[in-house]
Amino acid sequence: MGDWLTEAGFELDVRRPYLTDALPADLSEHRSMVVLGGATNAYADAVHPWLTDVKSLLRSAVDDGTPTLGICLGLQLMTVALGGEVHRNPHGQQIGVPAVGWLPAAHDDALFGPLTGARIAVQWNDDVVRDLPATSVVLARTPRQEIQAVRFAPTMWGVQWHPEAGVDIIAGWAEHDRDDAWERGIDIDEYVAHVAAAGDELQATWRPLAHGFAAMSRATVAAS
Repeated sequence: MGDWLTEAGFELDVRRPYLTDALPADLSEHRSMVVLGGATNAYADAVHPWLTDVKSLLRSAVDDGTPTLGICLGLQLMTVALGGEVHRNPHGQQIGVPAVGWLPAAHDDALFGPLTGARIAVQWNDDVVRDLPATSVVLARTPRQEIQAVRFAPTMWGVQWHPEAGVDIIAGWAEHDRDDAWERGIDIDEYVAHVAAAGDELQATWRPLAHGFAAMSRATVAAS
């Protein structure tokens, strides 16, 4: 995602609070924000106090209209920060390259409307959104009705899938989850192979998301 945003002309300010990087007090010096995934859950503030700071930044992003994109855990943190709920998926872990189940609202969405021809995306998650904040609009769901994409505010979006994840990233996750997958009778290497086979399509599909988000950020700044 960082490479694609750099292609689009953005200068990145990467903060890794889980490695003790400080987060900005506010977003006044930033054009936009992307909140990525992670192994923790959205309620683990007592163990990872930086989650509280991320949630505070997300609320301020809504208040001041800063364009924001959340990916996987980022989507879940948006949900909790704005008053919704997240829980462990009762159907079990989502892994592999499932279909994107676009809903009618997505076709008119400023960010995702041009992307609704996308057929697949990488998902690798245990938790899912259960209840959304009242003003949110669901843009995509799985066939089992798990939420895949949401517009939380006019300039805030979240996706449960990983647009940035190719086989190089997924292979590391697979090794981390291998023992658990084996205990559940899951052939995790099969899912890695699916991601590898779909690599070219995934790159072509989701690079435009980063470029579209960059364009939206520029337009928002120009209009302010």
